[in-house]
Amino acid sequence: MARRKDGYLRGSVCANAAVSWTGGKDSSLSLHEAEMSGCRINCLVTFAPSQERFLAHPLGLMRLQAQAMDLPHYVIAVEEPYERGYEKVISSLREEHGIDTLVTGDISEIAGHDTNWMADRTARCSVNLLRPLWHRDRLDLLNRLLTLRFRAVFSCVKRPWFTEDWLGLELSWSSIARLRELSRKTGLDVCGEQGEYHTLVLDAPRFRKSISMSSYSKHTDGSVMYISPENLRLEEKVT
Repeated sequence: MARRKDGYLRGSVCANAAVSWTGGKDSSLSLHEAEMSGCRINCLVTFAPSQERFLAHPLGLMRLQAQAMDLPHYVIAVEEPYERGYEKVISSLREEHGIDTLVTGDISEIAGHDTNWMADRTARCSVNLLRPLWHRDRLDLLNRLLTLRFRAVFSCVKRPWFTEDWLGLELSWSSIARLRELSRKTGLDVCGEQGEYHTLVLDAPRFRKSISMSSYSKHTDGSVMYISPENLRLEEKVT
């Protein structure tokens, strides 16, 4: 397993990996790709900075996802200054859980952020960083999600790119076509890598059970529109 520029994996061992978990399509696909490349996934970890509100990715939903995959899920507070805070958390994962690799769902550089920020944090903790989706074609990633039968819904969308009717919509071939058209007109990143939208994954190849979301409420906070899932439960998968 030798990734460098694309995934920042240092060395050849990935015996115990933690996935930086949001419950969205990118962290879910990165878990799948890492596992397919030989990584042993040990746990999910959600970093919780003090200002994080988790509007797009409710913690209750993440807990059900962890149960569906039979994986431990750690929600760990990160204190300021964040450079030191993240290093403290990553070091604790290595020391307490034997983690040698952190897997993230990053696809590309985020506007206004240092592209080497997480790489620097993990390097200072002697932990590998693996980014299986890094710089891959956006449409190929969306198509792969559907080909692998991931099921995801739009949980949070932002103006001016989206309207409220996107909330709760399932990721599908038709919604991907709509994303492509929005990208053509507005410059939208079709994977939402700049924060234009977020998703919640309700089923994936790794899930032993799927998640049922029978209802949800819609909310608006400035330019951000999001859903609050209701009546969540695990159910047997339909084959």
